[in-house]
Amino acid sequence: MTPESFNQLVALLARLPSIGEKTAQRMAFFLLRSPPDYGQALAKAIQNTLQKVQLCPCCFSLTETAEAALCKFCEDGRRDEHLLCIVESVSDQLAIERTREFNGRYHILHGALSPLEGIGPEKLRIRELLTRLNHSATKEVIIATNPNVEGDTTALYLTKLLRPMGFKLTRLAQGLPMGGDLEYADKATLAHAFTARTKL
Repeated sequence: MTPESFNQLVALLARLPSIGEKTAQRMAFFLLRSPPDYGQALAKAIQNTLQKVQLCPCCFSLTETAEAALCKFCEDGRRDEHLLCIVESVSDQLAIERTREFNGRYHILHGALSPLEGIGPEKLRIRELLTRLNHSATKEVIIATNPNVEGDTTALYLTKLLRPMGFKLTRLAQGLPMGGDLEYADKATLAHAFTARTKL
């Protein structure tokens, strides 16, 4: 009952992560009700992002500079070149940056190992990681994969690969969140909290 162009917009919006058909429809109606210049600015921003944003050739974060140019994280000479934090995605990198607790370098895998989904080491940026580590001043590698089955599998795989190279290997502590109550914590979280307990 709605125009085909509208249906196509809804279908494309519904393919975005965490966006269902109803939410996509609401977004499409919002765009129709908005001033025309908003929709045009949004379309231009999407087009510019797709044309200009690329992966950093060193850490595989996002960069908008000329081809083969490093991102702002890799260009920053104030960052500690002896620390390398491995994360699954750019979103994870930005989450760590928001804490202002880490001032080292990053390496982004762009995924995690998942044999059930057909994601093996060759589909991640692991080969590039090994090449990078062979030519860097890194002393400590922090494995900051997500605390789930895929993240744990990836962390274990990376540990086996990197341990013979002589780096200090660490992983982000896992356990109870700040302000949380023990009675509401699930079994896996409590188990991790006991495993990663610290000396007082």
